[in-house]
Formats: sequence, structure tokens, C-alpha cells
Amino acid sequence: MLRKEILYLVDKAKSGELLNREEMAMLFEIDPFTPESAYIRYASREISSKVSNNTAEVHAQVGINVGCCARNCKWCSFAAASKVFGRMSVMSTEEIVRRCRQAEEQGANAVYLMATGAFPFGHLLEIIREVRRALTPDAVLIGNVDDFTVKEAYALKDAGLDGVYHALRLREGKDSSIEPARRMATMRAAREAGLALGTCVEPVGPEHTTEELVEATIVARECGAVYSGCMRRVAVPGTELGERGMITEARQAHLLAVIRLATQQEIVGMCWHEPSTLGPLVGVNVMWAETGSNPRDTHEDCERTRGRSVGEVKRMYWEAGWRVLEGPSVIWRPKAGGLQKKVV
Repeated sequence: MLRKEILYLVDKAKSGELLNREEMAMLFEIDPFTPESAYIRYASREISSKVSNNTAEVHAQVGINVGCCARNCKWCSFAAASKVFGRMSVMSTEEIVRRCRQAEEQGANAVYLMATGAFPFGHLLEIIREVRRALTPDAVLIGNVDDFTVKEAYALKDAGLDGVYHALRLREGKDSSIEPARRMATMRAAREAGLALGTCVEPVGPEHTTEELVEATIVARECGAVYSGCMRRVAVPGTELGERGMITEARQAHLLAVIRLATQQEIVGMCWHEPSTLGPLVGVNVMWAETGSNPRDTHEDCERTRGRSVGEVKRMYWEAGWRVLEGPSVIWRPKAGGLQKKVV
């Protein structure tokens, strides 16, 4: 028998009302292997399917360089302190363009360029311009890059970006050298310059508390992003946090479902990383195909290791009963009248 308070909270979320901190905490603390968790995961899929017309998207990311990065995020293979990569290496612009065009041709709904922290800003703008010229006019181009100012946000938009992925990561400033205020300022800068914003609750490890998950969920749902979601931390050999281990996909699925219930339904996108069929089963409709560098990998090109292709991600959606969008992303370019919230 499901507890009445759980039934009430799920019904509240399904009706479009926002859950408060105490209500989110109650749901986060439920064991994944219970009927209550199964009900929450079912409701998450129901909401995602309803608000997206059961349509999922494949976003493709091209990592353009590898460490050593002075930001020293303790979970990242690029961190200089991790000594995973002994030198800086940058993919040629021609190869970056080729991989971006290939991703679009294979059916990716959005193409991302990912660079490590402190990547030369002028060089980044040059790469963005070249990629933008190579893609079709309607293609959605996104940046997953270092923090930036308002002036730089306008430059990124002028170079050809439609949006950026950015997040206030768990234990930012403690498990990284980046101050939380800097991350939030970048998110505000993106919105001010007209860049769409994608975000996520990440990178979740076994040590993170309910309170931390609640606060991260509130930031993610109130920052004006076009999608939210959940990413578990990968235990990368050589990184400081690798020894802390990982949460299971079962735990991640439960957390994702609670985040979906706690997020306003105008946010159509719900992301999950790394790709698997379990994510879409519980309401995920944004997953990534990856090539090039990867902060969760010790190889310079994840296409040869843990990266998934556009076709593989499409197959995962099919297995979970989703339709995959054809053409440019509608999550990154929501209809007029969508979310216009200010960044918290």
C-alpha cells in the first residue's frame, strides 16, 4: 500500500504545482527498490511524455580538446591535478567541422562544442564561426564551455551559438576551484545575451546529501533553463573523487524522476547522462551522442570507448517507446511564451 502522502505529492506534481523543499526531500529519500519509487518513476515518464508529445531528442557533443585544466574539478579527467592527460591537445578545426557535420547528417537535433576551462576565447570563437558556416542554416549549435562575462556571451551568440550548457555543480567551490557565484553569473550572462540555457543536477555521487540534491534541483528549475535532469558522477581512474565510487543507475533513475516531478512542466526537456535505456523509461527525453574528448574518459577520443553514436541513442529511445524528433531541436528553441524566468 502506497503512503497517502506520497500519492498526494505525486498528484500535486502532476497537476503542475511545485513541490517545496520538504516535499522534495521526502521523495528523494525513498528507496529506489520500493513500490513508491516505482510510482514516482511512472509519474515522471507520464509527465515527460505528456509535455513533449512523447518526443525525444538526440544531442551530439564534440569534445575539441583535452587537459590539463587549472580549474581542477576533482571528478574530471581533464583536471591538471589528476595527471590523466600530461599535455594539452586540440583537435584541428577541419576535424571538428567534419564531426559536427556528420552528427547533423546522422540526425542529431543539436550539436554541442565542448572545451576545457581556460580554452583560448578567441580560438573558440573562430571554431564556432567555422562550424556554424558548415552546418545547415536551421541547425542548433550549443556551447559547453568555460565561464564567461556578459560581453563574451554576446560574442558567443554573434559567432553562432544558440545556447550554452552550464550548471552549478554539486559542491562547487569545494570539489572544484570555481566559485559558485561565478557559475551563476555566467548563467545570468547567457540569458542576458539571448543565449538559451540548458542545465542539470550533476555530478551526483554517493556522498551527496538530500539537502544538497534539493538545493541543486531548485537552482536547476529556477534558472530559466530549457531543460534540467540528472547526471551521475563517473568514477574516473586517477581523479580524486574516483575513489568515492558511483551511485547505481537505479538510484539515478529515482533521483531523475523526483527532479522531473519537482520541475515546472513548461520545462519540456529532461536530460540523463550517460545514455542508457533506463533513462528514457523514467522520463528522459534528452541524451547525448559523444565524440572527441570526454571528462569522464581517460582516452583522448571517447568515440573509441564510452561515447555513444547518434544511432545508438536513437535505438535506446526506440527500446523505451519514444519517438525521436526529426530536424532541429525544439527544446533549445521553445515556442514564444516559454520560460522567461530570471536566474536565481
